[in-house]
Amino acid sequence: MSHGFRIGPVRVANRLVLAPMEDVSNQPFRRIAKRIGGPGLMFTEFVSAMAIHYGATKTLRKMRIHPDERPLGIQIFGGEPETMAETARIAEAMGTDLLDINMGCWVPKVCKTGAGAALLKDPDLAERIVRTVVAAVSIPVTVKVRAGWDYSMFAAPELARRFQDAGAQAVTLHARFAKQGFEGHADWELIKRMREVVTVPLIGNGDVKTPDDAERLLRETGCDAVMVGRAAISNPWALARIRARLLGHAEPAEPTLEDRVAVAIEHAERMVAFEAEESEPGDPDLELRAIRQLRGQLPLYIKGCPGAAALRGRLSTVSSLDELREILGRFLLESDREEAMVGTSSASR
Repeated sequence: MSHGFRIGPVRVANRLVLAPMEDVSNQPFRRIAKRIGGPGLMFTEFVSAMAIHYGATKTLRKMRIHPDERPLGIQIFGGEPETMAETARIAEAMGTDLLDINMGCWVPKVCKTGAGAALLKDPDLAERIVRTVVAAVSIPVTVKVRAGWDYSMFAAPELARRFQDAGAQAVTLHARFAKQGFEGHADWELIKRMREVVTVPLIGNGDVKTPDDAERLLRETGCDAVMVGRAAISNPWALARIRARLLGHAEPAEPTLEDRVAVAIEHAERMVAFEAEESEPGDPDLELRAIRQLRGQLPLYIKGCPGAAALRGRLSTVSSLDELREILGRFLLESDREEAMVGTSSASR
């Protein structure tokens, strides 16, 4: 099994790709994922072309790139070819290595604008968007799709052929239909069937959680790389294990509770620092604004650990770095105390 692959001139060192995830795949998360998990390629949260067109500063921040992250792709979405091309040019100017077009997002607020997975229902417009974006930039353009809008329409292979002809240099298939959302199981047979019709690199996505999953997806479908999304949220160690398996290395040990707590705090610190780059000095709401974005993710760092469930409520309302350090520090002390008591009890038998 070869270790890496190429997308046009971009060399991807291994066959693990971190998925674009809205409200998750921001720069602080990506830098942690890269340091611990080492994916060969990562993507940003999706960026609204229409928001960029109207100068939305918050959306523009999603496109900021740190050297730690490369190679990196900025993912954009929209339903108007020229607006998408305009955003693609801005992304290229900001230094992205790849430009990815989202045709897989199924949420209503995206689809009702004619963007995301709604484009699966309009193949001509979808192809025109790809062709227009490809013509607008000199970097590789890739496309992420769902299998189709619903079970009645397995549109992905025909669309992928058209995108390839329009100049797309890689395609990612999330092997669910748009109407499924994240329900049910990803049908990897659909990835295999797409592999038979496209010659550009194909990235398989859907239900990859473990090294065994990743290895099996590559073997059964013939795709060039595996994309991991939800399994990596607050768990960059899952990426590290998958990467090690794909490279033929020994898989790293499970993280300790101390590891999990340290990275949870690091994530919050990085989020505050990232938010501070666009804030006024001394902004009293800075930490609250930054950490509020992580309230759903912080409890996941310690999910499954003894006592973690009781802590979920406090972590979902935390509002400052000091409060977070206090909560998790106390949790560590109590866990160490309980372990010591168990050890003493066992030794006395």
